[in-house]
Amino acid sequence: MTQTGPILEVRDLAVSFGRGPGEVRAVKGVSFDLAKGETLALVGESGSGKSVTALSVLQLLAYPHAWHPKGSIRLAGQELMGAPERALRAVRGDRIAMVFQEPMTSLNPLHSIAKQVGEVLEIHKGLSGARLRARVLELLSLVGIPEAEKRLSALPHELSGGQRQRVMIAMALANEPDILIADEPTTALDVTIQAQILALLKDLQARLGMAMLFITHDLGVVKRVADRVAVMSRGEIVEAGTVAEVFERPRHPYTQRLLAAEPKGKPNRPDGGAPVVMEARGVKVWFPITAGIWKRAVSHVKAVDGIDLTVRAGHTVGVVGESGSGKTTLGLALLRLIGSEGAILFKGADLQGLTSAALRPRRREMQMVFQDPYGSLSPRLSIGQIVGEGIEIHRLAAGPAEGRAMIAAALEEVGLDPATQDRYPHEFSGGQRQRIAIARALVLKPRFIVLDEPTSALDVSVQAQIVDLLRDLQARHGIAYLFISHDLRVVRALADDLVVMKDGRVVESGPSEQIFARPATPYTRALMAAAFNLEAVEGAVRD
Repeated sequence: MTQTGPILEVRDLAVSFGRGPGEVRAVKGVSFDLAKGETLALVGESGSGKSVTALSVLQLLAYPHAWHPKGSIRLAGQELMGAPERALRAVRGDRIAMVFQEPMTSLNPLHSIAKQVGEVLEIHKGLSGARLRARVLELLSLVGIPEAEKRLSALPHELSGGQRQRVMIAMALANEPDILIADEPTTALDVTIQAQILALLKDLQARLGMAMLFITHDLGVVKRVADRVAVMSRGEIVEAGTVAEVFERPRHPYTQRLLAAEPKGKPNRPDGGAPVVMEARGVKVWFPITAGIWKRAVSHVKAVDGIDLTVRAGHTVGVVGESGSGKTTLGLALLRLIGSEGAILFKGADLQGLTSAALRPRRREMQMVFQDPYGSLSPRLSIGQIVGEGIEIHRLAAGPAEGRAMIAAALEEVGLDPATQDRYPHEFSGGQRQRIAIARALVLKPRFIVLDEPTSALDVSVQAQIVDLLRDLQARHGIAYLFISHDLRVVRALADDLVVMKDGRVVESGPSEQIFARPATPYTRALMAAAFNLEAVEGAVRD
């Protein structure tokens, strides 16, 4: 870390949305400094004001709906608050750059990687032609994009999640900014890719001497990258100091709660003789690669390639691996939501030969909870309609009153007020929406639930609550879970057995305690190291 006086000074910053009786005070008098070469982490749960503060630095909030009742933001002495648009355009992407949480929504899906990285250089440096191409190649190589020249014409969907985030970093670093704002840049990434991105950012920071404002709710990331940390809650900084001070001697109750919020506890101990609910034997899902005029299959993507597993009542099998390893495809195949080969036995009956009509009654007992509750809940339907849809399809209620009572019972069981069933998804927090998604599955009294990354988009304190809820529901109802995740801390708290997947195959499986204590393969060891000791795997697993 280099301390040469603050390059960024934020004083008494306030942000409000709306005016009059409906005004929401999102940020309330926040102050902090950032020195050249230093990393300051802004930490807090969703809604704490972290991202709004970061966007305020670049004056990117949508006016007039968002406005600043007071405050000052100075970049090397230059006041940015209320500065003319022309002056702000000279700062944005040049002296201060930003990397956002989800690169797929930040990158233009219609433009090549070369065009998007080059646009920053054209606007601020006036580069064109061969000089522009050479600089784009240099940047892509700098951030570790393999075979950078072959990637110039690629569109964002042709890259992996880690590669897309590297492109975003290349764009941000194109003009060698004084400050990089990184807003949750690793939240959606696998643990090994997360480790690589964090190591890359620290290496580039050391080389370029830039300051970094790092926004995150992941305290493990803070320990890895930050020099100082400011903890935000309800629009205010409640505690600030060096990473060692805040982590070892937290003073504020909110900070203490955050540090204690990692998913804890152990899986339920299932009866070894419990009946088998779901069994897979040699399950394969191969997607053909076609070529030529007649679109003949010339090869296959082996998304799932001969998987065996058994899930018993009251038992959780965790499926882990990086993006593209086949985890979600396996879950969809077991529920017969995509075609597959091999035997899929639900309570002893093979599902593979069944028609859609014959399969429908069994679907009541086989449910799925998806990663993004906001995307999987219809914004046009009330919570009652969403949870009650299955009741209506399977004709489980004698009338509207009984259906409403069943919905109320399901909501209450997942910790939600039954009186909220006439409200809509946007009126709930992320953790509450995931509880609604669980209630939608639970109301049908299933025997088997596939949980596909159900906590990855949630704050760590909310993750802990959802894990406790799932464990409690399983103990009460004896439900069998297939728990798909790349977050091994969550899996450790919930899974009895573990299946480690890579490139569509199982590389290791067995009791989770045994695998966490003594992983047998290099790939599993790399995953474990990335989850529990990031320093051990910098560069261990490449894109």
